[in-house]
Amino acid sequence: MSQIKKQSGDENIIAKKLWLIDLVNYQDSSVVSRTLIDKKAGTITLFSFDEGQGLSEHTAPFDALVHLLEGEAEITISGKPLRVRGGEMVILPANQPHALRAVKKFKMMLIMIRES
Repeated sequence: MSQIKKQSGDENIIAKKLWLIDLVNYQDSSVVSRTLIDKKAGTITLFSFDEGQGLSEHTAPFDALVHLLEGEAEITISGKPLRVRGGEMVILPANQPHALRAVKKFKMMLIMIRES
């Protein structure tokens, strides 16, 4: 599948009112990520997936919440595909294989809380 490109920005997003959907941009044939918070307790990362792009099956040691901001994705968890659209969310269980694929280009927020 795709390699993730990290989007950077010099603008400070702390203590400002912002639209999540505007904080990560689409790039042709790419998956783009932008980390908003990266702390010992967890991370919040925005992603954009161009149509047809995805992340191959992998596992994570912690539960994660995926919230689609726009578009449409297929998220497969332990072999079970789920069609997810803008405004919907899915909790990815820890240590369960999962993969993502853009049915239509989409943006999502990934929230991962690490156990202490």
